[in-house]
Amino acid sequence: MTAILIRAGAVAVRAELLDTPTAAKIRDALPIYGRVQTWGEEIYFTVAIDSAEEPGARDVMDLGDIAFWPGGNAIVIGFGRTPVSRGDEIRLVSPCNVWARAIDDVRAFAAVRSGDDVAVIEADS
Repeated sequence: MTAILIRAGAVAVRAELLDTPTAAKIRDALPIYGRVQTWGEEIYFTVAIDSAEEPGARDVMDLGDIAFWPGGNAIVIGFGRTPVSRGDEIRLVSPCNVWARAIDDVRAFAAVRSGDDVAVIEADS
């Protein structure tokens, strides 16, 4: 599996790509650059990738899931409650494709603010 690094503001989190069609599209598009937007305890950023909703897409994430939102062509990382969460769940706005799993703690993204630069690059081996 390919390891990636997601840098947003002063935060850097490593992740492993999964074996999914969306992961392949993202790997082929690296490096990816954008600007962060926040929504509750979630960061997201639009990317120039189009990927349809895959079987198994879901709106409730596990801590450490890295997802792609087909409805907004965005990479989404939830690390806590969002405005649509029920209880303590990590709920995204609609079903998303999980394409990577964080190696590091995604709760570090709590320090990131809307407008911060973000980069997704292949991690050094």
